Amino acid sequence: MLTEELEEKIMKKRLLSLGLAVAMAASLTACGSSGGSAETKAPAGETKAADAAGTETKAAEEAAESAGGVFKIGGIGPLTGPAAAYGIAVKNGMELAAKEINAAGGINGAQIEYNFQDDEHDPEKAINAYNTLKDWDMQMLLGTVTSKPCIAVVAESQVDNIFQITPSGSAVECISGDNAFRVCFSDPDQGKASAQYIGEHKLATKIAIIYDSSTEYSDGIRESFVAEAANQGLEIVASEAFTADSNTDFSVQLDKAKEAGAELVFLPIYYQEASVILKQASDKEFSPIFFGCDGMDGILSVENFDTSLAEGLMLLTPFSVDEEGSKDFVEAYRAAYNEEPLQFAAGAYDGMYAIKAAAEKSGITPDMSASDICDAMKAAMTEITIDGLTGTGMTWTAAGEPNKAPKAVKIENGVYVIQ
Repeated sequence: MLTEELEEKIMKKRLLSLGLAVAMAASLTACGSSGGSAETKAPAGETKAADAAGTETKAAEEAAESAGGVFKIGGIGPLTGPAAAYGIAVKNGMELAAKEINAAGGINGAQIEYNFQDDEHDPEKAINAYNTLKDWDMQMLLGTVTSKPCIAVVAESQVDNIFQITPSGSAVECISGDNAFRVCFSDPDQGKASAQYIGEHKLATKIAIIYDSSTEYSDGIRESFVAEAANQGLEIVASEAFTADSNTDFSVQLDKAKEAGAELVFLPIYYQEASVILKQASDKEFSPIFFGCDGMDGILSVENFDTSLAEGLMLLTPFSVDEEGSKDFVEAYRAAYNEEPLQFAAGAYDGMYAIKAAAEKSGITPDMSASDICDAMKAAMTEITIDGLTGTGMTWTAAGEPNKAPKAVKIENGVYVIQ
């Protein structure tokens, strides 16, 4: 065991080195063989100072490992492509939580080593990312971020009996295995909660839906929304689909919604398509209330999008930067990444703290196999309660579903305002 003085020195070195971007990059280069903590490869030609910092990081981590061991937690999500805003947010939220947990003493005295892989929102690439993480000796998985890749990966992690918690994979099948949990609401829960919110707050009675029939996420939310709409006295006056092959021209869908007298258009879709719909609706001088779900988060960051078109848009979300309880996280996130956190970042942050809580509840240690860790974690997840960014008093069922209250935000003057 290390002395208390040596452990303190190690921690100080670790916190210093983790604050240096070049050291972070250098440490991942060693990740596959010696356990670096960052996620992107260092470019060729690093300075001697950076090499020295990387060596110090490695030495500190090796000393930490000898003291209490290291838990290897993998992450998967889109860092490039049309859903990159989601994946980048999750990666950042995971990283921020990991650094905080490590600085506070880790999990059961062990540090966290994290490795995030890009799946480009593609199921096949998500499987490749998963296999890369397995080769890295991953013990637990935070991810994946979007539903189709998550469905593909959970089929693998169930067979391998590796613990998995997704911050945002909302399709029912994303947690089909008993090893899998989620932080976000499921698609059926999002659809039902959206209809209830619209009905209870009397936002509108005539509703049009524009949805992506080629994704489990969008179609699943639409289905549960329609089922609940009847209970809320909502009339579905138009329900128009598009697919991934027809997601640039929404003239037909918008015309039908307008002609049907829709007062509110429900958009259970991702933010990229939503930004196009808002632009085309404006061109048609069609201005109903637009209402989305968690996939809408990120619309204000779309490149070349006129954010004034999103004014008044509402979305169901468990997180807002304006909430009092989010203040410390938001400030830390802004300082680290120079941008506003999306709810996906908050979900990943909560996911990491759920891992910490369940790991400490179960008493797992880094020398255990991934399968033994999984068995202990899935039992402990039903026994923990956490106050997170996306909900207070959060608990989980054995089926992997979270229990927490839904919220809605409205975009006013270019920012999300909790309703």
